[in-house]
Amino acid sequence: VSQSRYYHEYQARDLLSSAGVAVPRGAVARTPEEAESIARSLPCNSFVVKAQVHAGGRGKGTFKDGFKSGVHLVKTPAQVRDVAARMLGNQLITHQTGPEGKPVHAVLVAESTEIARELYLAIALDRASSHPVLVASREGGVEIETVAEKNPAAILREQIHPGLGLQPYQARKASIFLGFPSTGLRAPCRLIHAVYRLFLERDCSQVEINPLAVTKGGDVVALDAKLNFDDNALFRHKEIEALRDAAQEDPRDLAAAEHHLNYIGLDGDIGCMVNGAGLAMATMDLLQAAGGRPANFLDVGGGASEQMITAAFKLLQGDPRVRVIFINSIVTG
Repeated sequence: VSQSRYYHEYQARDLLSSAGVAVPRGAVARTPEEAESIARSLPCNSFVVKAQVHAGGRGKGTFKDGFKSGVHLVKTPAQVRDVAARMLGNQLITHQTGPEGKPVHAVLVAESTEIARELYLAIALDRASSHPVLVASREGGVEIETVAEKNPAAILREQIHPGLGLQPYQARKASIFLGFPSTGLRAPCRLIHAVYRLFLERDCSQVEINPLAVTKGGDVVALDAKLNFDDNALFRHKEIEALRDAAQEDPRDLAAAEHHLNYIGLDGDIGCMVNGAGLAMATMDLLQAAGGRPANFLDVGGGASEQMITAAFKLLQGDPRVRVIFINSIVTG
């Protein structure tokens, strides 16, 4: 089983910018004073301050101390400092973090953008076809799952042949679907091709830009981005591996990675240990169908050593959610 990991927005912005995708000017800050200094260096009259956590829904989130929203639009560098002071060191709770929230150790300070339209654009791996797929929607700024549920016709899905790659006609089709005039396709097409190159070169499983903004001046700018990388390809990208933020990851996942265990933490109370990814998924399905709630996916593999099995037991026993351990192992000889 291949896991994939998300990285911070500011890191995604840097990668997008290096690939030729326009992003608002700004930088990351780890202290309120640094945030204010960044704001003073930007040639603009309003700023956006964004909490950096590995979770979506930040704008609608709430901090542990009751401070509202992980995304704030402010007018002065002093206000940037004050907002950063409320965010840094706090825990942001969103619909994706669970009640414990995620710690905020950095904020992104950027120039605000005069937005005419908000769009959605992504390149993702379609597991069913094993092909990349280009996803576009005119309804940016909201979760794509919400759009898919309420208005599926608002989403374009264009499958990309893995051998031929993204074709020019597909980029034009997506640009027209997004509402760009036939005389103004060069900028969005160039951006779409840049996103696809990034997807391939960095071994991504997803590059999501939401929202992709069309400014009042006609520029196309990525306001927020989420990049997802395939763990199985990280040996080729030491620079990506170095971007990981352990404070944002589940401690169970980190402990499993130390022992090369295929593990994904869930929120149930039945610890699962299985040798084989397919068998593990089938086991979890059967437990769920019987009314149980798996606490994890854990595939120790067919050739697991005594040390790996010991580490797997310690991992499950150390999870306070786990009340019982279910072992389903096929022995071959």
